[in-house]
Amino acid sequence: MADQSIHRVAVIGAGISGVVTAAHLKSEGLDVTVFERAPVSGGVCLKNNVPTDLLELSLNTWKPNTESFANHRVLAEYIQDTASKTGIAGQTLFNTKVERVNKQDGKWRVETRTWDHDTQETAAQHWVFEAVVVASGHYHAPKTPSIPGLAEWKTAWPSRTVLLIGGSASSLDIAKELSLVTKKVWQSTRGGAFDHPESSLPENATRVGQVAQFGPLQTDPPSESSAIPGTVTLANGQVLENIDRVIVATGYQFSLPFLSEYHRDDQAPEQADDLVLVTDGLQLHNLHKDIFYIPDPTLTFVGVPFYTATFSLFEFQAIAVAAFLSDNAKLPADSVMRAEYLHRVKEKGYGKKFHSLWGKDIEYAAELMRWVNEGRAPSDKKPDGYSREWIETKERLMKLTHPKNVLNSGFENPEAAS
Repeated sequence: MADQSIHRVAVIGAGISGVVTAAHLKSEGLDVTVFERAPVSGGVCLKNNVPTDLLELSLNTWKPNTESFANHRVLAEYIQDTASKTGIAGQTLFNTKVERVNKQDGKWRVETRTWDHDTQETAAQHWVFEAVVVASGHYHAPKTPSIPGLAEWKTAWPSRTVLLIGGSASSLDIAKELSLVTKKVWQSTRGGAFDHPESSLPENATRVGQVAQFGPLQTDPPSESSAIPGTVTLANGQVLENIDRVIVATGYQFSLPFLSEYHRDDQAPEQADDLVLVTDGLQLHNLHKDIFYIPDPTLTFVGVPFYTATFSLFEFQAIAVAAFLSDNAKLPADSVMRAEYLHRVKEKGYGKKFHSLWGKDIEYAAELMRWVNEGRAPSDKKPDGYSREWIETKERLMKLTHPKNVLNSGFENPEAAS
């Protein structure tokens, strides 16, 4: 549990999760250092599939006339502007990779390596903190399927016909972009719970079943203008040929290389003990409310949930972390958190669906804020959760027809579909 001694906090990552968390920690009087391996803040936001109307932070407003569905530049600039206005940009070490985090003698030891553009060298440094917030996201370790022949096909990268593997949000976005410049898009999926409806695909895209095998290449790697010289066999026996390019869009997996002692990559999730964080990479284990590491809540996570209005939801998580680490909120007893976690495992099962907040984000935020505000004076209370205006806006936008609007895509609750 946290105590009065927490003063210095490390935040790993300067995407939206890291920036909002650092800002709220700072507002609670904590000494925050943010580590970001890129040269700027902004994270890996490509495009949003939840309207920006629902993503706005309490810390910053969107520029006038910001589109509901924006590109990476707009999203990154918003995060960077938030970091600047809150003073977090000045507390961030850029070009800095966190290599190891471990607990020794009641303190968190953080080892980093920073790239110096002037000397063209890296410099190692060791840090000591009372708490660590992991806000590095889950979009940096690709989840590549193990399909026979795929490795060989990677070397045959010549586009007229594209095979796109995966059926979730990224795959759908790519299919829509490709449809403007390609003759044909094949979208191969295994019929997973997170697949978006086939009706969302553009006219020149066709959904097919799971790939069973990439056939052997017939000749040397082809020229830029020719198709890959091989065939693709699907699980149902269908054969695809004359494929010019293959794009693997099967998502990402959780990976915490700087917390290697909490990894059990050779274990199935069902084998996870009370200490492990990562097994097969499809979820994080042993977290209370997807935030607090139950064995030691001075290790916290922001940005874990899927299928939610990310920016605004992650700010509620950031407020909760700041409240706890500043000793303004008390977590339940370990046994209570453990019992709640095990109930959730029994109810939701393992895998990506474990962190899904589809249809439950309003309830989750309200519950989190009830805990944060418990026992606070009225003048010190935080928001109760999403405002009535926000909820009404979401209800209105769920009726908005737009190719990128996941709220109106026909996508079903993955937990119900599994």
